[in-house]
Amino acid sequence: MAKIGSVGDGISADNANWSFGGTVAETFDAHVGKSVPLYGEGHGLVCGLSDFFIKSDSLVYDLGCSTGSLTLALARHQSCKPTARYIGVDIEPDMVAKAEKKRAQLGLRNVSFVTDDASQIDLQPCDLVVAYYTVQFVRPSRRQELIDRIYKALQWGGALILFEKVRGPDARFQDIVTAMYSYDYKLKQGYDAEEIVSKARSLKGIMEPFSTQGNVDMLKRAGFQDIMTIMKFICFEGFVAIK
Repeated sequence: MAKIGSVGDGISADNANWSFGGTVAETFDAHVGKSVPLYGEGHGLVCGLSDFFIKSDSLVYDLGCSTGSLTLALARHQSCKPTARYIGVDIEPDMVAKAEKKRAQLGLRNVSFVTDDASQIDLQPCDLVVAYYTVQFVRPSRRQELIDRIYKALQWGGALILFEKVRGPDARFQDIVTAMYSYDYKLKQGYDAEEIVSKARSLKGIMEPFSTQGNVDMLKRAGFQDIMTIMKFICFEGFVAIK
């Protein structure tokens, strides 16, 4: 397997073998904040939306929580409901260790982090599930099953907040979004051409985005009928789907 070197921010990756494990956790927050447009603003949007779904006795899941930033932001935003519970799930032990360190520093007792495969975890009845740029990394053959299980676990009136990178609806639009994001946006963020190409090569077969319609169809097949786009920037989109 060919080593392709730096993808920026001190992170290296192999061809078609991107991983969130190892030392990636140490610089992940800075890297994702630079490379994903409106990443921090999306956290604020999720927290605001949570007001409509989190009750004093709610259970909330953050699937693919990485270093726990969004999980902890939700708990702090809902500090007036200290008996609500939050579970962050990530498959990488180093990410969970980083998240747990943050949790301990904040002293939040109603938040826990577990090392598990978000696509396989047994979900308990809950009021809110957040998947923030997570499902795009789940193998397409298992993706519908995950959304089905989320729908089943949600209480009536509960919601899935889903943020994903999305493909263009046809080849022309895909060319446009690739040029605007992969080239123009990333160059403006300070990544050089070699780093941009290396990141794209590392993600081959690892990240498989669906189109906007593909995501909506998947949500509808699970049973969701009330679905709305809540954020859109080039090829990045946030949805809220209410059961």
